[in-house]
Amino acid sequence: MAEPRPSTDQETAPLLRDPEAEENGTQDRPRGFKNRVNAVLSEPLTDLTKILLGLALVLLLLASVFIGLFAGTQHKLNKERGSHHGGPTSTISATATATATPTTTQVATTTVHGPSPTGGPGEPCLTSECILLSASILSSLDTSQDPCENFYDFANGNWLKENPVPADKASYGKFEGLAKRNQQLIKTILEANVTIAEADAEDLIPSYDNRLLHKLQNLYTSCTDENTLNDIGQKPLDDVVKTLRALYRGESTDISAAVEEDEKKNGVRGLTAALAYMHSQGIDSLFEFSIEGDGLRPNDMSLWFSQPSLGLPAKEYYLEKDILELYEDVIYQILTSLDEKRHRDVELQQEPQVSFSTKKDESKESAWPPFPWPPWDGEDGGNGDGHGGDGHSSPAEHAKKLAKKIVKFETLIANASLDLDELQQDPIGTYNPVPISNITLALGKYIDIPNYLASFAPRTYPTHVIVTYLPYPKSLASILADTDLSVVEAYLVVRTALELADHLSMETDVWKAARTLKEELQGLKKGVVGDRSEYCAAQVENALGFAMGRYFVNETFGLDEKATDKASKVITDIVGSFKDSLKHADAIRVKVGYPRSPDTRDPRQLLGYYQRTVIEKDTFFSNMLSVAKNSQFWQWIRLGGKRDPEAWEMYASTVNAYFNPPANEIVFPAGILQPPFFSANWPSYLAYGAFGQVAAHELTHAFDSAGRLYNQEGKLEEWWTNKTSEGFDRKQECIVKQYAGYTIDDGKGGQIHVNGNLTSGENIGDTGLIQAYRAWKAQFGRSLAKGDEYLLPGLNYSQEQLFFIAFGQIWARSLKPAAAVARIRTDPHSPSRYRVDGTLYNIPEFAEAFKCSKKAKLNPPMEKRCLFWS
Repeated sequence: MAEPRPSTDQETAPLLRDPEAEENGTQDRPRGFKNRVNAVLSEPLTDLTKILLGLALVLLLLASVFIGLFAGTQHKLNKERGSHHGGPTSTISATATATATPTTTQVATTTVHGPSPTGGPGEPCLTSECILLSASILSSLDTSQDPCENFYDFANGNWLKENPVPADKASYGKFEGLAKRNQQLIKTILEANVTIAEADAEDLIPSYDNRLLHKLQNLYTSCTDENTLNDIGQKPLDDVVKTLRALYRGESTDISAAVEEDEKKNGVRGLTAALAYMHSQGIDSLFEFSIEGDGLRPNDMSLWFSQPSLGLPAKEYYLEKDILELYEDVIYQILTSLDEKRHRDVELQQEPQVSFSTKKDESKESAWPPFPWPPWDGEDGGNGDGHGGDGHSSPAEHAKKLAKKIVKFETLIANASLDLDELQQDPIGTYNPVPISNITLALGKYIDIPNYLASFAPRTYPTHVIVTYLPYPKSLASILADTDLSVVEAYLVVRTALELADHLSMETDVWKAARTLKEELQGLKKGVVGDRSEYCAAQVENALGFAMGRYFVNETFGLDEKATDKASKVITDIVGSFKDSLKHADAIRVKVGYPRSPDTRDPRQLLGYYQRTVIEKDTFFSNMLSVAKNSQFWQWIRLGGKRDPEAWEMYASTVNAYFNPPANEIVFPAGILQPPFFSANWPSYLAYGAFGQVAAHELTHAFDSAGRLYNQEGKLEEWWTNKTSEGFDRKQECIVKQYAGYTIDDGKGGQIHVNGNLTSGENIGDTGLIQAYRAWKAQFGRSLAKGDEYLLPGLNYSQEQLFFIAFGQIWARSLKPAAAVARIRTDPHSPSRYRVDGTLYNIPEFAEAFKCSKKAKLNPPMEKRCLFWS
């Protein structure tokens, strides 16, 4: 069983302490990030500061106007109220602080009158914070919609109209909105005028915090310095590709020292070396090794073998002619850029290569020589005008031919891979432990698995490997046997270019080619890119997230014990609600706030975690490669060891949460513990409706279609009785059928159905909303007595109705049609509309709260509902 979570007091202690400074008696000098930022605030006002002050003044004026119009607004809402709206729940007092979109948790508190029981007369909270919170809820509603027929549009209709998807984005919603605010805070931290050279009095070594911030700021600077990126151009990628080709051709490799130099063995050695090089840089190709807990021994970190990610997001794309034509053109552009426009690679072999197969098919058309061999200057049969002579195709024609072969090769890999619904929803079917020799024998003619593994220097050479899809290794071997070595090499080059293109200047041909593919697959407006500083802040967050989380948490979460206490209370109450339905719910470990390994509170430990990451302020491409190498190091070092109980899979600033079945834990980063998901100062009906749904969703994963197959110790086990399992299977079949009936527009005049199997686990997770509702109801009396159920002005809705409105509004999201299609095909979550309406369809308490008629769409007969937690 997992160890108990660390104490809340420890997790919310002030972060910016430097133990070394304390030991050396340097506490008197200014130290810590906040003090230095305060010094910046004493300087003359910048334009941004003036804008923010002006905005604050506008909000104060808005609050004054809102108070003046409140009586009229409430009267109007009373007139518009339909029969499906319940009467208002009133209170007479409250103690609360509420804000609509704060960037920190340091907000003022305002004391007003305490609450009265539901249904009684009373006055709502009229503080400016309450008014702004009420306005944010009201402004999102579309009251022309009937909540009993179309609750998603009722809760979010006006917000969706006012918040279209930006041209440079694929989607925009409440999650993305909060993530953007978090990144703006990160950007502020990174751009702060902090003196990073501040040194210890004795040894002149900068403090750990300064050195850590220096690394973060250097990465940010290297990303935002577009002039330097433009000057460097595509050379960093050219160098990577040159190394990759040399390894593949056996010209330079440390992978194996004793391999015969005949064609076949040289090909095996070369592909092994090339793959090890790519994977060490975080570039996925042909297969993937990962280090995770063993299904039966979840604390033993074991080797897993699975299928790779591909150039297109899902199998369906390989059946679409227009997508394949675009993909071929993008590959053609990459091949052209890397070979023709750059220095021509005179080291290319002149002899035709063969396939890996020991039996050579002389009749098969060879793709060798790879473009653009020979150098096209009229020699070797050319006529000097860019066209081949007798028997030779032009460089362009050859590149196009090679691009087609690459797409065909990747299509075969896609078809050999397991479907996503089985890969993600069947933990028993994807748990196949076998001796490592099985993989070695299956791929040994093409890839030297022992030498591949030795290149990552694991401390323990594995004797077994867990294969997620047993047929895949043999299928991959068959594909390699029938493919020319030159096509495989070109494929590896293209995969590398597509993965690393984002680290190049936007003026490079490879970046433009990769962007063209992204624009098509995500529906982005052609030629439109977002703010570079925003992009770079996100890159720093993703690349050095544990380090960045230290300063993010200190600004938003670390000093606010009230936030931790209330979030923990919501989670604990929901766990209690689950215990009434399921045993072992209280065995789940809960983590809130930020990681302890590496420890967010300890800059020295964080600096050690990233010590292998070399960051310079003018080498963004190389910086990102170093980040990837460090990530791979920390993955492989776990092999053969025990699970770190304090490790997290998300950063502190992440706007999300997760359940990890083998660790039997749910994790809530500080990033999501902010409006519109959570505030310690909100009335409880909003906190339980918004954050409570997130918490209940993750808790429900412990008992969904996949989570139920793990026992309370995280072991794969059918621990339910046959009768219980059969009952669950019927309920799961019900929800699969329900969601498979939902559709989205494909953007081309057609409809695409939701994949009920792929989304079943997440849809079951969403049914946890009823447990959040029950948990809120169970604590309502105590919360009411404390003044935590106060009303907000201008909202003519009961507390029960506002609970469901808070739930519905966190899922507001707009998507480009292409992005919606991609999500349907790859995302285990249903579209937001159905995460709301589909969930409420199965909750009778919702229909009761809104007094829905028996004929209403969201009030079906009980026999049509999929009830999991009755």
